[in-house]
Amino acid sequence: MKAILFAGGLALILSLIGTRGAITFLSRRGYGQEIREDGPTTHHTKRGTPTMGGLVIIGSSVLAYFVAKLLTGQVPSASAWLLLFLFVGLGFVGFLDDFIKIVKQRSLGLRSKAKMIGQTVVAIAFGVLALSPMLANDRGQSPASHHISFIRDFDAWKVPTILLVIFIWFLITGFSNAVNLTDGLDGLATGAAMMVFGAYLLVNIWQYNQSCALSPSTSCYEVRDPLDLAVICAAIMGACFGFLWWNASPAQIFMGDTGSLALGGALAGLAILTRTELLLVIIGGLFVIETLSVVLQVGFFKITKGRRILRMAPLHHHFEMLGWEQVTVVIRFWIIAAMAVAAGIGIFYGEWVAGIG
Repeated sequence: MKAILFAGGLALILSLIGTRGAITFLSRRGYGQEIREDGPTTHHTKRGTPTMGGLVIIGSSVLAYFVAKLLTGQVPSASAWLLLFLFVGLGFVGFLDDFIKIVKQRSLGLRSKAKMIGQTVVAIAFGVLALSPMLANDRGQSPASHHISFIRDFDAWKVPTILLVIFIWFLITGFSNAVNLTDGLDGLATGAAMMVFGAYLLVNIWQYNQSCALSPSTSCYEVRDPLDLAVICAAIMGACFGFLWWNASPAQIFMGDTGSLALGGALAGLAILTRTELLLVIIGGLFVIETLSVVLQVGFFKITKGRRILRMAPLHHHFEMLGWEQVTVVIRFWIIAAMAVAAGIGIFYGEWVAGIG
C-alpha cells in the first residue's frame, strides 16, 4: 500500500512542476494548438496554446511508478509492464499526431488511417501478450482472461483467442478515441479521466484484498496483479491531478492526442487486466456518451443527407452552441462522469455483497 501512496503523491508533484516547465518550453518554441475552423468561435482565442502536455502526464506517471517500486523494493509485474506499454505506446501515436499538427500548422495531424494503424499495432501487441501463457504466474493466470467479463469472468463466455484479440483491439481503440473526442474543453477530459482512474484504484485495491490467491472463497477475484495495477492507477490519477491545475479554464496547456490516446488506452487496459471490460462502459459512461453523440450525428447526417441531431458533435460542443459557458459545460459533464463512476462502483460492490449473501 505504501507504493500506492508514493506513486500518487510523487506523480502529482512531478506533474504540477513539470507542466509549468512544459508550458514555458513549448511556448518559446511556438508549439501551439491549431483550432478547427468549423468549431465554436469562442475557441479561436485558444489558438497557439501549448499542446502535447500529455508528455508530462505520461512521464510523471511512469517515473513515479518506478520510483515507488524502487522505494518499496518491489519488482514490476507482468500486468504492470503490459499496461505501461499500452499507455506509452498509444501516447507515442498521439505524439506523432500532435507533432504533425504543429509542423504542418493545421488542426488535423496524422491521417485517420495512419492513426488507426498505429493504434491497431499497439492494441494487438498488447492483446497477444496479455493472453500469452508465457506470462502466466505460478497459478496459471495470464494477465488477461480468455473470457468476456463484466465484474468477473462469465464462465460460459470463453472466446477463441483470435476473436478475443479483436475484442481487445475494439475496446482499446474505442476508448482511446473516446477520451480523444471528450478532450475538447478546458479540463473536461483530464478531470473525467481522473475520476475513472480513481474508481479503478478502488477496484484494484478491493480485488487485491479479496484475491483468490490470498483468501480463496466463493466471492474472491481471479485477477493477476491487482495491487500493482493499483499503483499505476494512483500514479496516473496523481499526474492528471497536477496537470489539471494548469489545464483548468482558462487552460494554459492542452494534453493533446498525446495525453488523450494514452489515457483512454490505459483505461481500456485496466478493464481488460481487471476482468471488468463491460463494467468500463458504465464507469467510463461520460466517454461512451460523447462517442455515441458523434456516431449518431454522423449516422443521422448520412441517412438524412444533411440533417443533424445536434448543433455540433461531440455533445459538449452542442451545449456550447446553445450558449452555455464553457465552465458550466465542464462542471456539469464532470457531474455526469462522477455519477457514472458512482454507479459503476456501486454495481461492483453490490455484486460482491450479493455474492457474500
